[in-house]
Amino acid sequence: MKNIIFIFGTRPEIIKLAPVILEMRKYPEKYNVIICNTEQQKELSNQTLAYFGLRADINLDSMRENQSLSSIQARLLTSLDRVFNENKIDAAIVQGDTMTVLCGALTSFYHKIPVFHVEAGLRSYDIYEPFPEEVMRQMTSRVAELHFAPTNINKEALLKENISENKIHVVGNTVIDALFCLSKEVVENSEIFYKEKDIPIDDKLVLITAHRRENHGERIDRIIDAISYLAEKYSNHTFVIPVHPNPNVKNKIQNRLGGFQNIYLLPPLDYPYLVYLMKNAKLILTDSGGIQEEAPSFACPTLVMRYETERKEGIDAGVSKLVGADYDVIIKESEKILALPKDETRLKVQNPYGDGKSAVRIEKIIREYLLV
Repeated sequence: MKNIIFIFGTRPEIIKLAPVILEMRKYPEKYNVIICNTEQQKELSNQTLAYFGLRADINLDSMRENQSLSSIQARLLTSLDRVFNENKIDAAIVQGDTMTVLCGALTSFYHKIPVFHVEAGLRSYDIYEPFPEEVMRQMTSRVAELHFAPTNINKEALLKENISENKIHVVGNTVIDALFCLSKEVVENSEIFYKEKDIPIDDKLVLITAHRRENHGERIDRIIDAISYLAEKYSNHTFVIPVHPNPNVKNKIQNRLGGFQNIYLLPPLDYPYLVYLMKNAKLILTDSGGIQEEAPSFACPTLVMRYETERKEGIDAGVSKLVGADYDVIIKESEKILALPKDETRLKVQNPYGDGKSAVRIEKIIREYLLV
């Protein structure tokens, strides 16, 4: 039996690692799964774990108010070093490009323990777009032993960086696996949730999320200006914004959008409630990476409020479009969708990011690598 530690700290990491954890737990004779939550997003991460019926074995309580990147990195490295010293670990699994991912990979490397990187090979090649994630994922790739790339584009990026081809495996994106975990009961509970809040979920629903660090400051101001214009012009549409807890985002959104009758500002949503909105939305405006991958499964047009994206497959397939934090572009592209009936805006392409079988592929590759 091998001791496998999953290290994560944010909601997207949990969503994308939960299918792998659940798949590996089908084989208790082969794996002892250890779940370590750095709690980089404390409330969001624990909320999402509960949805998948999971609990962390180790919680690191890493968050501090207004912490710098340097301070959280130092705290995580120190805490994770203690975890590795106190537990026998045969392999570590990380996902994506957060500070938790980088620190998990570095700590594993320092202890000479193999790192398996889920969602490897995403690149924008602009170290400040997204910041700091682009550098974190590139650094993680330097120490990873197995690279689970969602698509062939990701594989090609890794090959160009001289990663050995026998370490790279194209498996699809586990976020699609997570979507298939939604039960009928969960969907029904989501519907009740919005009815109780008197939020109309119909053919005129617009979902908006904005939280990325590079969009703080003047960029979030321009995004809010565009949302204000759209909400006023399309007053018969419902705009739902789950507000990220970061005060750089939260305070501005609440102060400037809180007075609109057709804008609903909600706290961060449990995963199935967010999926329910994606499933029913007429249009999505987002700077999230995960939503770019999930929205095509629901044929929903998605405008990406970033200037660069490492998820180019969606752009190439026409399921999403980059609009940056540009006021005029956000309005122009949004109006192309909002001016039409919903059934005329639905995408007619397959999701380029996966088929829902990624976790099965990953477990088989790990089994062969560890010889269990």
